[in-house]
Amino acid sequence: MYTQGMENKQWREFGRTEVIDNTLNPDFVRKFIVDYFFEEKQNLRFDLYDVDSKSPDLSKHDFLGQAFCTLGEIVGSSGSRLEKPLTIGAFSLNSRTGKPMPAVSNGSGLWMESLRTTGPEASGGVPGKKCGTIILAAEELSNCRDVATMQFCANKLDKKDFFGKSDPFLVFYRSNEDGTFTICHKTEVMKNTLNPVWQTFSIPVRALCNGDYDRTIKVEVYDWDRDGSHDFIGEFTTSYRELARGQSQFNIYEGGVSVHPAGQGQVINPKKKMKKKKYVNSGTVTLLSFAVESECTFLDYIKGGTQINFTVAIDFTASNGNPSQSTSLHYMSPYQLNAYALALTAVGEIIQHYDSDKMFPALGFGAKLPPDGRVSHEFPLNGNQENPSCCGIDGILDAYHRSLRTVQLYGPTNFAPVVTHVARSAAAVQDGSQYSVLLIITDGVISDMAQTKEAIVNAAKLPMSIIIIGVGQAEFDAMVELDGDDVRISSRGKLAERDIVQFVPFRDYVDRTGNHVLSMARLARDVLAEIPDQLVSYMKAQGIRPRPPPAAPTHSPPKSPARTPPESPLHI
Repeated sequence: MYTQGMENKQWREFGRTEVIDNTLNPDFVRKFIVDYFFEEKQNLRFDLYDVDSKSPDLSKHDFLGQAFCTLGEIVGSSGSRLEKPLTIGAFSLNSRTGKPMPAVSNGSGLWMESLRTTGPEASGGVPGKKCGTIILAAEELSNCRDVATMQFCANKLDKKDFFGKSDPFLVFYRSNEDGTFTICHKTEVMKNTLNPVWQTFSIPVRALCNGDYDRTIKVEVYDWDRDGSHDFIGEFTTSYRELARGQSQFNIYEGGVSVHPAGQGQVINPKKKMKKKKYVNSGTVTLLSFAVESECTFLDYIKGGTQINFTVAIDFTASNGNPSQSTSLHYMSPYQLNAYALALTAVGEIIQHYDSDKMFPALGFGAKLPPDGRVSHEFPLNGNQENPSCCGIDGILDAYHRSLRTVQLYGPTNFAPVVTHVARSAAAVQDGSQYSVLLIITDGVISDMAQTKEAIVNAAKLPMSIIIIGVGQAEFDAMVELDGDDVRISSRGKLAERDIVQFVPFRDYVDRTGNHVLSMARLARDVLAEIPDQLVSYMKAQGIRPRPPPAAPTHSPPKSPARTPPESPLHI
């Protein structure tokens, strides 16, 4: 397996499976562990060889065929399982052995995870002949994805305030390998009480103990002071394993140790204990409830069948310039794509693999339409009002180019109609099976800010996200306001439930050296990076759990001879 570098596009060998003797239908055991990035196009190449000796030199073995895909293509397939035909394509003959070698091979390698192949040619691949099929599957590694939810109360804590009782809160610390402690959670402050009941809270198990169930967890109890000099009340220690016992005599704490069967646990202040011989405790803390569940990830939903519906909306306002002139942002050069097409392709090539039918609605806004010259802010690029979907990214580009020849650029720059258009579709299916992503590519200052903010606030409760890419040299201050990274967007006093907008200016990704491939890869990475978390946040807010992955097809390949330990690594 080979992976391709994003910058230099060179293939690098990532790993090789074991050799399985004497079979045309190998099912490889060895897996490849790779980092997955939703926002990047991770190219993979699989080369298959028939091993003739123990030599690690690929040129000494028979090349059977190869397959190309992206990691996203595998992950986005049904059940994260992809079948690809093995092909020979361009090849060259090795000068020493005379055997065919893949022409793209450069001595370094590439790649990811293969499960099995079926029916490759036994004596070496031949151009034009069927070379078999490779079946690829991806599975997310478990990395302590459990989330613990718990609640504590305390009784008879020390009184620390002169004119009141205490304002207690808890601070949790994870122990480190070197004996130090790292803070991992603070509860809220309970005002003026010595018997607080704190709210239930959730924390990833890896944050609490890094997956080590017996690692010490220290909990300190403080009395809150306005000036920040909080008064120390006491502390105790426990562990995840102890907490997991739930509400019981073992989770009333005595200075860090689960308490004896008598059930009288204590929070200890070491300084007070040293100074006062009759000191007993500074109160008790009790675990009221404890539950743990596995945290769902983006890949869980994708593997469970969630489809990402991609819609693009393109700015056709007059500020883009006359498309027939080279100074226009819509100018169609015979030598290179314009900024709109580059941005669309960069994002679309990544996201297309997460939609099984590859049919993408494409809209325009800000143009006068034939034959009557009416201004529209929500017109289909393909001219079909009933079905604005285009087949694949190439279909969108074709429809975009046709629209440039038929409509008149006009204005103003209104976003609300296209946001509302996609929101209607998203609202129709809210069971977790679909999630919508709207890409808006624009050159100008937004004209309907109030209406757009209202549309986004309403859309934030729906399964959708919005990407805005600003092309040209205009000031995009208003777009930054829509991107609620710093301040959550609001409309008419109503706060958006989630941050669903990501904005970037295209000019920040223009490579001065002319390397559009690298710069567009960076663009796609940055605008898509927030989509997985936004999808998960919606599902979590709605209480939607991932569906079980679909069962793999049950077709039995021909029986192969029993496997024997590999004699040598197999290069692919």
